[in-house]
Amino acid sequence: MIATQLLALVLFSTAPLEPSASLANAGVPASAQDKPAENTNPDNRPEIKAMIEELTGRIDKRGKEDHEAVGVIDRLLQEFPKCGPKDRVAVVAALDKCLGVKRQENSDGVRDNKLFLASAVALRAMAPESAKVLMNWIGAKDHKKDLPLQEKLIQSLGKTKDENGRKFLIKLLNDKTPRILAAAAEALGEFGDAELKLRKETFEELLKLLMETKAANDAGQASNQSDPIAAEKYNTIAAPIISALQKLSKHDEHDPNEWQRWWNKNKKEDWDEKDA
Repeated sequence: MIATQLLALVLFSTAPLEPSASLANAGVPASAQDKPAENTNPDNRPEIKAMIEELTGRIDKRGKEDHEAVGVIDRLLQEFPKCGPKDRVAVVAALDKCLGVKRQENSDGVRDNKLFLASAVALRAMAPESAKVLMNWIGAKDHKKDLPLQEKLIQSLGKTKDENGRKFLIKLLNDKTPRILAAAAEALGEFGDAELKLRKETFEELLKLLMETKAANDAGQASNQSDPIAAEKYNTIAAPIISALQKLSKHDEHDPNEWQRWWNKNKKEDWDEKDA
């Protein structure tokens, strides 16, 4: 049996999990500021109900049918843009339930998380209904140790372009785990089409984290007592933060010190009027 695109992506957990073709075309809003068009799609469709019932049945098999469950998630993902308001809520609720099931760890302390990863990735294309669900699972006790899943949940929240999600992600910049910080920075880069005031606010928070982390790393190097924790943090977060700064400002810099100078000079300018 040929795996669905979503399942294939989930199975390659060592590589970044990119959206499947159905995900890419699932109607993610262009901007959190866009007013969504009235949903006139048919609702209470029997095929949606049948797929949700099938998904529920498969996830109740304690992991034995998670492979097949991911296939159902992919089908729901493809149907989501055609769903009416009630069906959209029902689909998101079904994926929320997927994230709530228990999966046992093996003797090495590793659990099969493909069901959770598939749900996290699919939810990125189900805004605005999915934003609150994603926020509820980021940092949740049952999944807190699963860094690959946490990264996908955070990245998916960015893809929703939800304003409450943006505020949530900014708060996440206080986390102590470098991979979480990197994922939050990447997610905040998705707000490059937000209104200028919000982009500047986001930019400033990211730049502050970048410069504080760089200063800590530089201090260790200058004293010939390199701090491996500070070095790991800086090496992990620098690239995603710089990429996010580029998307938010529409300006191209690579050196953190140059970014700081650019911000000092242009923080009050209209970034959209010219390349400041």
